[in-house]
Amino acid sequence: MPSFKSSNMTAGLLMAMAGSIAFSGKAIIVKLAYRHGVDAVTLVMYRMLFALPLFLLMAWWAGRGKPRIAGRDWLGILGLGFSGYYLASFLDFWGLEYISASLERLILYLNPTLVLVLGWLLYGRKISYRQGVGMLISYAGVMLVFGHEAALDGKNAVLGAALVLGSAISYALYLSYSGQMVQRLGSLRLAGWATSVACVFCIGQFVLLRPLGAAQVAEPVLWLSLLNATACTAVPVVLVMMAIERIGSGLTAQTGMIGPMSTLLMGVLILDEPFNMWIVGGTVLVLSGVFWVTRSPKV
Repeated sequence: MPSFKSSNMTAGLLMAMAGSIAFSGKAIIVKLAYRHGVDAVTLVMYRMLFALPLFLLMAWWAGRGKPRIAGRDWLGILGLGFSGYYLASFLDFWGLEYISASLERLILYLNPTLVLVLGWLLYGRKISYRQGVGMLISYAGVMLVFGHEAALDGKNAVLGAALVLGSAISYALYLSYSGQMVQRLGSLRLAGWATSVACVFCIGQFVLLRPLGAAQVAEPVLWLSLLNATACTAVPVVLVMMAIERIGSGLTAQTGMIGPMSTLLMGVLILDEPFNMWIVGGTVLVLSGVFWVTRSPKV
């Protein structure tokens, strides 16, 4: 029995690490695709077009043998899909046109702190002193890296950071409102349908805003989008869910802190992004603050 528990723990940790690293690779792939002259509307369309069959399969698999989804839940799925995956994805991709992958990942990693703030604003939940200190540490880290990029890129850094922060807030809204629906539908089923809805929104956005000729992009963009849709979108969702089943959400979240570090390293090695003390210091502060916020206080 102990050996089984130990192997289960090891498998869960490896899944959580792999899922976090795979998620982090999204920003790297997007930055590589932008080198081929594609824009955010087209790029997010291709990502979601390739991911749609995978998400529909996920939703079907998770819903086998379960009751049909009620009408009010479909309305909830529509809203959550718009906020949590369509708007968050589009703003994130758009923001990556202007800022480094490292700063993008650090801003997105503020998500637990944004959920706390929204809980305070929407539901009156108190933010403890411990959580407040952790939030200040995290935001100080982001401001450190942002200040360095703003000094180099000026308005572009401000616009990009604002767009990615909007993405993080949009996803935090999804997390804040999805609690009851997760209990009714299950996390994997809800994620499958909400992301499928988001795929339709992203494809529809392209049809409305771009001529069909804009779909003719360089071949590397197609391959990068396919890689993004599978290895950095659908597969990590499954890995993280499987990790949560084995080691719990708390430990999975803490293991996910490897994500910003992996983005930083991939940005340096693949994109030739700068590696300096500003970025290292900011990353350490953000990780420390988020760890302080998410770690349960000892009783």
